[in-house]
Amino acid sequence: MSSYAFFSSMLRFIAAKTEAAVPAAPDARTADMMVILRRIADTVEREPGFEIPGDGLELSARALAGFAALLQKSILPEAVAHGNKAGEAQVRWAVDSAMDAVNTLLSRAALQEGQPVRVTLPPPPA
Repeated sequence: MSSYAFFSSMLRFIAAKTEAAVPAAPDARTADMMVILRRIADTVEREPGFEIPGDGLELSARALAGFAALLQKSILPEAVAHGNKAGEAQVRWAVDSAMDAVNTLLSRAALQEGQPVRVTLPPPPA
């Protein structure tokens, strides 16, 4: 298991919470975004990065932006309120890393090259 297990756990947690928050079956786009988050989680358990297919850049960016927003709005305040410094550092790292990936994916999507994009994660927090 990689040193990014905390990140893959967060991705899976947010995917599960999102699906649970939808009273019935999620719409197809939301379901696709949760698949993307889980696929990224599977990959970062083995290596410090992930690849997004050229035709999935915008949807993947949207999934990661939603992930970051939920962490920032719901999880980060809890970590801070409980004085969990390690948890706070991990959540802040996850938010920053996800938003860096969003910027990369959207920039590449704007070029309309249709090529896959490799996102390499920064070193995890100490």
